[in-house]
Order: sequence, then C-alpha cells, then structure tokens
Amino acid sequence: MNLIDLRSDTVTQPTPEMRRAMAQAEVGDDVYGEDPTINELQELAADKLGKEAGLLVPSGTMGNLAAILTHCGRGDEVILGNKAHTFLFEAGGISALGGVHSCQIPNQPDGTLALEDISSFIRADDDHQPITRLITLENTHNRCGGVVLTPEYTQAVGKLAKEHNLLLHIDGARIFNAAVALGVNASVLVEPADSITFCLSKALCAPVGSVLCGSREFIRQAKRIRKQLGGGMRQAGILAAAGIIALNTMVDRLAEDHYRAKCLADGLREIPGFELDPGTPYTNMVFFNVSPSVPLDAVQIAIRMEEQGVLVHDTGRRRFRLVTHYWIDDGAVKKAVDAFAKVITAG
Repeated sequence: MNLIDLRSDTVTQPTPEMRRAMAQAEVGDDVYGEDPTINELQELAADKLGKEAGLLVPSGTMGNLAAILTHCGRGDEVILGNKAHTFLFEAGGISALGGVHSCQIPNQPDGTLALEDISSFIRADDDHQPITRLITLENTHNRCGGVVLTPEYTQAVGKLAKEHNLLLHIDGARIFNAAVALGVNASVLVEPADSITFCLSKALCAPVGSVLCGSREFIRQAKRIRKQLGGGMRQAGILAAAGIIALNTMVDRLAEDHYRAKCLADGLREIPGFELDPGTPYTNMVFFNVSPSVPLDAVQIAIRMEEQGVLVHDTGRRRFRLVTHYWIDDGAVKKAVDAFAKVITAG
C-alpha cells in the first residue's frame, strides 16, 4: 500500500532531479573548505537571504544551536517564545551544551512576541542577573499553526534589539513558506536578523541539511562551533547538490502546498466533530481539534487512519497537525478527507 503521509513535511524524499545531482556531485573535504558543491550551496543560500555568508549544517537544530552559542557566552540569556521550537523540541541544547539561560515569554496567537513583553524582560545591568544577549524569533511558527511573521513585525523587533544592543536570530526552518505566503522575497523577512537558519529538507525536499546565514565574521565563528558540535562533514557535497536543486526549483512551488492545505482544511470542516483552528491554514499546516462528541480520541483515530492508508500526527489527546508537501497531490488530499470521514462515521 502506498501510504499518504501527512505527519510532517520532514517525511519528504529527494526528487529524481536531486538524486541525479547527488550522484554526479563534485566533492572535496569541506572541513578544509574544499568541497565546491558545498561552497556553491552556501553562497547561493546567503544570496537568497541577503546575507554575506552561509554554513551548511546537518540539521536545523544544530543550526539554531550553533547560532545561539556563537552569539552568547555561558550565563548569557536569550529571549524566546514559550512555544518556540528551540525551547520545546531541541533537547535543551542551548543550556546543556552552551550554558545559555533562556527567558521564555508568551507567544501570541499570531506567533509574535509582544514588543512590550520583550522590553520588559530585557535585564538591567545587575550583577545578580544574567546578561540579555539575544532575541530569537521563529518564522513560520510551528506551534502557532504555521503562521507567518510579517516584515514589519520583524523590523520592529530588530529595531528594539538594536536600541538595547542585542542580537536577533531567526529560526527560519520554513522561511520560504513564509515568503511565498506573503508574496515577498525571503531576504525581506530576515533583513534585520544577525543570523538565520533554514531547512533544505521539509517542504524543499532535500534529504538532509540546513544552512545558517549571517555576516562573514559570524559564520567564521559559527564554523568553529559547528566543529565542536561534531558537525564538520567531509565530502558532503553529495548532500549539498540536492540543496542547490531545492533552492533553485522548489521554492516557487510551495504555493501548491499551501493551496492543498486549504483544500484539506475545507474538506475537514465538513466532517462533524472536527473543530479547525481559526485562520488555519496559514501555510502548509492544518491544525484542528476533535470534539468530545466524537467517541474516538486522536490516537485511536490515527491508528484507524493508518489502516486506511493515511498517516497523521496527533499533537494532543484530541488534536492533530496535518502537513502538506511535495508528495501530497490533489488525489491524496481527497483520499485523506474521505478516510477521516469514514473513520469518524464508523466510530
């Protein structure tokens, strides 16, 4: 059975064009800076995001960790949201490995951090307190429904950061989804940031890797941190080749994923007992709750959906997140909606 996988866009596989490029990639030793394909990818990524340089890392988690450890010393503090991926899903790496203190403030429903909240949590110059060094944003925001942060908001945070001599990092795992949704260039969304991480995998379909971008001096320092974290790879141009294809061919088509997410949401709204989040989907994620009137909980529904050939991800006892991607076509959307209706009707 060919399964329809809506659990995440992390399940995407490389396209045939990517596989050909990987097989033919020119490679070298990247720790020596001699892999031409990696060098090309890093330059391309930096150019697309309007930064001076880029650094290939194995994962977005390592990219965020390397960025924060480059910006912050032990005992410094980073301000971030209480629903931020770095806080919730990166194993506490900034504290465990970097001794960086986190100040978690509430994410608003639209994924932002209220400017007044950020201001109120910037530490005074006091020997009793950690030094506030960095603000971190996430765009698109995973746990806030895949919502996008606007250029205007990010500019406002960047201005606030500069006024207080702070740095700004953006976890932009899906920054190109945000750019396509807003109809702007990705570089506009990250212009105020001192660093930005984005994933080549997920909706861009490359098999492995993220790129951390910033100034040349920042990337020079981050490369040392990457080495400390075990992220110095050798002939990884084989992977970078897929990343180049991803950036050159997969960005514009993200609108198709957003359209199919909307179609999926429209279908789910017709199923009694499904309560979709207001505004969903903002990009390629559909969030919804299952009403108490439905006798099955999310885990039970997920099990029965798999029996129907559809994989779904429950994020709570009665909550789901579904994610569209390159490998989800119109037929897959219809089959998923039909499968949900069948499972709920059968009880």
